[in-house]
Amino acid sequence: MINLNSPASTDVLVVIDPQIDFCPGGALAVPGGDEIMPLVNRLAERFAHVVLTQDWHPHNQISFASTHGAQPFSTIQAPYGEQVLWPDHCVQGSPGADFHPLIKSGLADRAEVIIRKGYNAAVDSYSAFFENDKTTATGLAGYLRERGLTRCVFVGLALDFCVRYSAEDAVSEGFEAMVVTDATRAINMNGSRDAAVKALRACGVDLVRAA
Repeated sequence: MINLNSPASTDVLVVIDPQIDFCPGGALAVPGGDEIMPLVNRLAERFAHVVLTQDWHPHNQISFASTHGAQPFSTIQAPYGEQVLWPDHCVQGSPGADFHPLIKSGLADRAEVIIRKGYNAAVDSYSAFFENDKTTATGLAGYLRERGLTRCVFVGLALDFCVRYSAEDAVSEGFEAMVVTDATRAINMNGSRDAAVKALRACGVDLVRAA
């Protein structure tokens, strides 16, 4: 079990999508999403290695309800499987795609790598490691291996989608994975938070609280 007060040199803090559109007032607001930002910053100060991810969608992204003339939060069958249709969010270069001010003011400059995901119009991307087709890699796994980093500690938004799938993929790629639950928040759509917690535990992801 990690000591969050003094992480090892082979630990990396992976901050998932700490963006304005996922905070209250944003296009796809996660309830309480802004509340985690001070804790995320405090945790990042203790880690020698920090990676950020950033949703970075084109206007016609397949996951946007507007692309299909459909209602937000409905689903379609994409070539790679079921796809939730979201409100337009984190559009490339838009204010909503920017990092939350508390992250932008310090943590973003300290990050070793920023992984932009969802920029392929034909495939959404939740995970920091793979697009939703489960085959197209982001390059993060290779970077971590080259740097000798072996344990990923996940925080950010949202627990039941991008955090969950990132942590699951970390395990499948051979890394240890941990989620700091009080440094995440969930969309919690149709019980998705509880389903995520169950799935994370089942695949061996440690769930801890910073407190």
